[in-house]
Amino acid sequence: MKLVIDDACYAYEKIFSSFGKIVALPGKSIDASSIKDASVLIIRSRTKVNKNLLADSQVKFIGSTVAGLDHVDQDYLKANNIAFFSAQGCNSIAVTEFIISSIVNLASELDFDYTKKTLGIIGVGNVGSHLAAKAKLMGINTLLNDPPRQARENLPEFVDLKSALNSDIVTFHTPLTFDGEYPSYQLLNKKNFHNITNKTIVLNAARGGIIAEDIWQKTQTKANIIDCWENEPNINQTLQKNAYWATPHIAGHSVDAKFMGSFMVYKALCKFTGVKQDKRIVNLINSRSLLISEDNLKNTLNTIYDFKQDTMAIENIENFEYYRRNYPIRYEWHHYNSKVKLPIVK
Repeated sequence: MKLVIDDACYAYEKIFSSFGKIVALPGKSIDASSIKDASVLIIRSRTKVNKNLLADSQVKFIGSTVAGLDHVDQDYLKANNIAFFSAQGCNSIAVTEFIISSIVNLASELDFDYTKKTLGIIGVGNVGSHLAAKAKLMGINTLLNDPPRQARENLPEFVDLKSALNSDIVTFHTPLTFDGEYPSYQLLNKKNFHNITNKTIVLNAARGGIIAEDIWQKTQTKANIIDCWENEPNINQTLQKNAYWATPHIAGHSVDAKFMGSFMVYKALCKFTGVKQDKRIVNLINSRSLLISEDNLKNTLNTIYDFKQDTMAIENIENFEYYRRNYPIRYEWHHYNSKVKLPIVK
């Protein structure tokens, strides 16, 4: 069996080599000719999966090791009986830790008490739910907005979009969708951007396109944290220049998240092929406990990983893709023993 795999997938040789011959390529280089005789395609976010890619191929299983879905035409896959698995939730802890680190750093540098601020979480799926739980541990008041969940589950504690946008800190965690009853494309747009004021902190670690960047770049806010952009890697340099942190779509790039993305696809492929799982694979990143001796939360988090280095790394945006593909090692908080109690959700 031939497998074509994005070479940015974590530990792909150790995890997938037992299935057959692997051809590893950069995600943007995977095209119709490269997968024509492949049975399995394993991707990240840079490969567009649609009829143009698959029409003449033998691919029967596609696994995406990232949480996003907007790069995959699922209707085409279903119509052509191609199995698809997406590693939903694999990066929820990593993205949440990025958001909490942002808030803690901003609170220190802008001199405010985050326990006296409201945090509007727009999109309460894997990431948003985890973030809400972490915020609760830290004493942060949250306003939760997720119309699709509200419609399905009748959650009385959820609020409407306007209420969430009027929070002190507004963070987006929706998928990028263009149709249906609740499309998220340009969810923050000319009709509702007036809810964002010069006292609002705005964060986007979801998908580029959820916020109308042409309006955002003209809107004075208290601070912007931007990890996801329209037209990556050719990002909006006005927003980049003015952001507190401007990072290259790496919020979910912890070692743990990248491993979990590959591992979840591995389990799905085992099930699809009827192959028994190798139980050793789950232990690939069991690192020793790491010690942090800082005596405050900000310094503890920045010792674990300082996201300012990601901002500096793409001051020249030509480094955007290279840096993503060669991202520094970053472990999640549960690997550390620290003097300061970390907000880790069990």
